[in-house]
Parts: sequence; structure tokens; C-alpha cells
Amino acid sequence: MKTAVLKIRGLKAHTLVGVKKSERKKKQKLVINVRLEYDATKAIKTDDVKYAVDYDALSKRITKEVEKTRFYLIEKLADHILSVIMEDKRVLEAKVKVSKPGALPSAKSVNAELSAKRPARKSG
Repeated sequence: MKTAVLKIRGLKAHTLVGVKKSERKKKQKLVINVRLEYDATKAIKTDDVKYAVDYDALSKRITKEVEKTRFYLIEKLADHILSVIMEDKRVLEAKVKVSKPGALPSAKSVNAELSAKRPARKSG
């Protein structure tokens, strides 16, 4: 098996997220970073995108999913994004970081990171 690592950095999306009343009224900009590992054996062998994790399609799907959500916690949003990524059975593991710029007046941003790993397949 040949494992590929894909990274999507700085993906921007807007949604309602937060617990304060002011955060529930206007969509806020979020910055999303994704790191995933997948079995790229067939993609490499065939040089065909249909066997690869299509990062363009994935980034569009993540943006669409984020923009229709209405969570209170960025941890919940990160978990939702992670579940979207892990729907692709080729993905072995993934990490998602959701950043909320301007969430605190004295900080550049607040981040939540979550990761998931598919259980190892038993051989034999």
C-alpha cells in the first residue's frame, strides 16, 4: 500500500457558530485546515483522479457543509467536517483544525483540532 498525505490549508467558509447572541445573528468567517492520509496505491498506478481523493471536490463539499451548519461549538463543527472526510473509505486518518479569527479581542484566533483514525484492518 502506498499512502498519500493531502493537506488543504486556509480554506475559508462562513457560518453561524458560537454561544453569544451576537454570534448567532451574523455569519462569521472561519479558516479550516485539513490533513488526511489515504491509500493512493490505485491512484498512483493509474494516474487517474477517480481513484484519488479529489481535493477540489472535497474542499467544495466541506465549504458547502460548513455554510449550512448552525453549531454552537467549533469542536462540533470540526467533528462534522471530520465525518464528511471519513465517509471516503480510502481515508485512513484525518485531522481538522477550525480557526475562528477574532473570537477573542486579545487573540488572533481560537482553534479547535480533532482527528480520527480508521481501525487497522486485520490481515489473515
